[in-house]
Amino acid sequence: MKSADVIIIGGGLQGCSTALHLVRRGKTVIILEKETPGRHASGVNAGGVRRLNRAIPEIPLALASLKLWQRIESLVGSDCGFRPVGQVRIAETHHDMGVMEERVVRLKSLGYSHEELIDQRELRRIVPIVADHCVGGLFCRQDGAAEPYITTRAFYHKARQLGAEVNEHHPVVAIERTNHIWRVRAGGKNFNSPILVNCAGAWGGRIAAMIGDGAPLFPEALSMMVTERVSSFLKPVVGLIGRKLSFKQMPNGTVVIGGGHLSKMNMDTEKTVIDFTRLKISAQTVRDIFPLMKNVPIVRCWAGIEGNLPDEIPVIGPSQNAPDAYHAFGFSGHGFQLGPIVGRIMAELIIDGRSSLPIDAFRIERFSE
Repeated sequence: MKSADVIIIGGGLQGCSTALHLVRRGKTVIILEKETPGRHASGVNAGGVRRLNRAIPEIPLALASLKLWQRIESLVGSDCGFRPVGQVRIAETHHDMGVMEERVVRLKSLGYSHEELIDQRELRRIVPIVADHCVGGLFCRQDGAAEPYITTRAFYHKARQLGAEVNEHHPVVAIERTNHIWRVRAGGKNFNSPILVNCAGAWGGRIAAMIGDGAPLFPEALSMMVTERVSSFLKPVVGLIGRKLSFKQMPNGTVVIGGGHLSKMNMDTEKTVIDFTRLKISAQTVRDIFPLMKNVPIVRCWAGIEGNLPDEIPVIGPSQNAPDAYHAFGFSGHGFQLGPIVGRIMAELIIDGRSSLPIDAFRIERFSE
């Protein structure tokens, strides 16, 4: 029977970040990971480090997390491939431009100024090879991208270096609470702790149900593809207002393309099957926005399993029905940038009893209410 101050279920970015912030504050931590850290969403996503176009409740977290990204090497001992090249969201029509204008007005009324409206001329200066029909965009100059797998492993290794115990290939099969102690059965072993944290990603709903909480989590397999190397033509990360697209050129010349197109999946085997009809739509979008990509070959594609919630914002905070239990799951395809700050928030909740940032919108109670 192994014991620690905190047991974390899930060894992805959120789980490893939570472990790191806890051990930095003197807590002993056990992570229970059913496979290996970064196996699913954390290690295979688009790697966007963005405040751009965040849901309003997420903005304070995204702003605070960017500050951690800007000194990420001092936190985890790696630069995580972070490149603050900016992120731009392109408007293809004047209607799209109007939607962006309304958003900027709303953000300014809330005191935010990080999103900048740009006209067609400025768009062409930032993205010279964009198609002629694009009329403008929304720009965050300090946003960018990082390497998902490198980032997740950096948090994993730093947490272990500081004392966290990580148990890979330890799927959780049972959880019970006796005499104020959580007892977790995983990988044929028993683990004890007074505090339990659910960072199980697409399986977060199952873990929540095991301790009496409910959340309408549904898994999705988000597709990605990468091209062969081409000459450098783009610095910022590009998205669209009216269509699904995440598009960026890596330092080695390859182009990574995502945007939320779905593949098929089997949650029991945890395998994904690429839906090439969806990737065809994604490829056509790329051709429309960047005509020079027309004849560039795709060399690899993949999909990662992510946990989504109906309102497309995560669950972050204490359990509704179980004492001394906490959740951080359901990031709906955009949790990568938030990873560093979510770990700090979870450590604050556990040690200080409160978060230094507003998280009321992320309560799990919102679904039962």
